Amino acid sequence: MNKEKTLSLLGLAMRAGKLITGEELTVKDIQSNKSAFVFVAADASENTRKKIKDKCSYYKVSCNSELLQSEISHAIGRTRMVVGVNDRGFAGKFEELMKG
Repeated sequence: MNKEKTLSLLGLAMRAGKLITGEELTVKDIQSNKSAFVFVAADASENTRKKIKDKCSYYKVSCNSELLQSEISHAIGRTRMVVGVNDRGFAGKFEELMKG
C-alpha cells in the first residue's frame, strides 16, 4: 500500500465532499449502498473493527484497516476512526493504491 498517496487522496476526497465520517453514519451508508470503500483505523477497538468489517463483507464493500486513527484524522482534518468513501471514482483509486 502506498500510504502517502492514500492519505493525500483521502484529504482530497474530504475537500471534495465525497467522504462520510464516523462509525454510525458510515454503517448507514454501507447499508444503503452509498459507500464504495471504507477505512477503519487499525487502532480502533476490536468491536468497531469487527462491526465495520462484517458490514463491509455482507454488503460487498471494500474495507481497509491498515491506517492508524492519527493518520486518518490528520488526512481529513477531523478526529475519526471510520471513514466511508461515497464516490466510485475515488473508491476505484483507493482500490488501485491498496494493490500497489
